[in-house]
Amino acid sequence: MVTGSARVVIAAPASGQGKTTVATGLLGALRQRGTDVAPFKVGPDYIDPGYHRIAAGRPGRNLDPVLVGEERIGPLFRHGAAELSVVEGVMGLFDGRIGSGDGLAAGSTAHVAQLLDAPVVLVVDARGQSHSLAALLHGFRGYRPEVRVAGVILNRVGSPRHEEVLRDAAAAAGLPVLGAIPRADDLAVPSRHLGLVTAVEHGTDAVRAVDAMTEIVARSVDLDAIAEIARSAPELPGPAWNPRDEVAPQGSPVIAVAGGRAFTFAYAEHVELLEAAGARIAVVDPLNDERLPEGAAGLVLPGGFPEQHAAELSANIALRREVAAFAAGGAPVHAECGGLLYLAQELDGHPLCGVLDARARMSPRLTLGYRDAVAAADSALFAEGSRVSGHEFHRTVLEPAAGAPAWFWRSGAGPQREGFVDRGVHASYLHTHPAGQPGSVERFVARCA
Repeated sequence: MVTGSARVVIAAPASGQGKTTVATGLLGALRQRGTDVAPFKVGPDYIDPGYHRIAAGRPGRNLDPVLVGEERIGPLFRHGAAELSVVEGVMGLFDGRIGSGDGLAAGSTAHVAQLLDAPVVLVVDARGQSHSLAALLHGFRGYRPEVRVAGVILNRVGSPRHEEVLRDAAAAAGLPVLGAIPRADDLAVPSRHLGLVTAVEHGTDAVRAVDAMTEIVARSVDLDAIAEIARSAPELPGPAWNPRDEVAPQGSPVIAVAGGRAFTFAYAEHVELLEAAGARIAVVDPLNDERLPEGAAGLVLPGGFPEQHAAELSANIALRREVAAFAAGGAPVHAECGGLLYLAQELDGHPLCGVLDARARMSPRLTLGYRDAVAAADSALFAEGSRVSGHEFHRTVLEPAAGAPAWFWRSGAGPQREGFVDRGVHASYLHTHPAGQPGSVERFVARCA
């Protein structure tokens, strides 16, 4: 493990400025030059890390102080770091958890950059502006001087003359221009109701998109200058996060983990913690596999987009019946968001596993945000009364929203009951980060064993 690598944070004034294009392209271009690169994403996003993985050739990892705590950000970074690490931000540089205090907003890109003591490169969509860029950069540079904005990459530049004017404006704000990317509509990655299409689902088109990002960044950005900025970050003190320091072996049960195109939303640290607790992991694809892995003692159903594959999931009657019997027998089952939907009676009229006495449907309303939750009952994951920070991110609704609930929390609408605990099943819309709750992984493996 690298305990203090070169690192740079790719941020923007707002969403939609081109952070993913630049971060992914940088990873690919630096890797092409022979640099060992590692990708990170600020916040609970599961989609961008899939594209990062293609570009970097290693898992994309998330850094979210709301979900795991400030004290774990440095160790988790060191755990996944390489010769040069690229950290893609979330939303605008200073955007984070709403109502999280007068300092840097919790979970914001600026918050993580400060925790990593890392320089920031700002990506700015230059369409529709010229000299006003100077005021924008001056504001972002001076608003919180402890967050070191080291340079700017101009995106969607219209012409050589446009670039010239923008470079003059950046110079007036005292920031170097590290690259100017022309407008290129072919770089667009298809989107859907929750954001980008996942790289696994997009298949070869995702690889082509990453190749296009790599090519245009290699041609338009000063990679030497980026590497020099990344190397200016000081050494990070302390050891790397190690899953074997977080959990103790609990036996060696076989635990099936759903994967494939429908279940892609999982943190890399989850499987690492399961294995550190003694589990033997067997991947099952609910779109194609008709049986659970032989000897499976537990089942993990992560999030994803099962709503995009409801007909195919429903058509796999053999596995649906096996999952239903598995849960009915009391085996531990951990289902989050997409996994919750898979356990429902049906999704938009398509029969599913029928483990939960609830039906799911698409909704025009996006449910999004952090939640401070309390475990409503003892389960295979949590003791009653356990407190966690989690995140909701879905455009489906379940009716009813809870049976014997998994969680209680408060929102603007008042007290909420959410999820299901039934025998060994813990099913909920709430995503938690296992590195922030390692005891839940240890408890789950112990129940499986």
